[in-house]
Amino acid sequence: MNEICSKLMRLADISYKSFHAGICPGTENILGVRIPALRAYAKELYAKYGIGALDKIQDDYNEEIMLQGMIIGLEKVFRRDLIESFLPKINNWGVCDVFCSSLKIAKKHKKEMLDLIQNALKSQQAFKQRFGIVMLLSYYTDDTHLPFLFKTFDEIHTEEYYVKMAVAWAVSVCLCKYFEQTVIYLQHCKLDTFTFNKALQKGIESYRVSQEQKQLLRRMKRTKSGE
Repeated sequence: MNEICSKLMRLADISYKSFHAGICPGTENILGVRIPALRAYAKELYAKYGIGALDKIQDDYNEEIMLQGMIIGLEKVFRRDLIESFLPKINNWGVCDVFCSSLKIAKKHKKEMLDLIQNALKSQQAFKQRFGIVMLLSYYTDDTHLPFLFKTFDEIHTEEYYVKMAVAWAVSVCLCKYFEQTVIYLQHCKLDTFTFNKALQKGIESYRVSQEQKQLLRRMKRTKSGE
């Protein structure tokens, strides 16, 4: 066991381990380190070793994978090679979403990142697809990219639960920021019934959507025959 793994074990919280395992079913190698503590440790490692810290981290535990993603996110330059080499390591939604939230470099390199995202969306691997969608909702929900987002959502055809939920989440973010345009999209979209209704549900649950708007979303809910 190396120094980094030993430190992660010391940071582990047994109660959080149970919680995290419950929301990431199928992920067996969870230590239970809370995200703020993990981010603080990533900064510590990056300050000490730079991107070379990646060579010192193993792949045995879920938190080790997350730590690698956070360190990639701390790089001050756009490193497509590092991002693409990390994507195959994503094996649950938690790692995926934490990695996406770490990639603040996307704000300054939207064009380069968008090309990478589009490649990820073409993958048959569920978490590569989820990565692409979560990156879009995190950094591209704006006036310029809104039509592209709607087109992208319609082109995703999958039975993967975590991909469907990511699309629903992305649509709900669009509802919060561009309600009228998103409702118009939903009136003729190609989303399957599950994803469509989940997007409405997430919109209804949002505090950023007015009560009047929520009533409209409730009326839009599809039945199975409406797919």
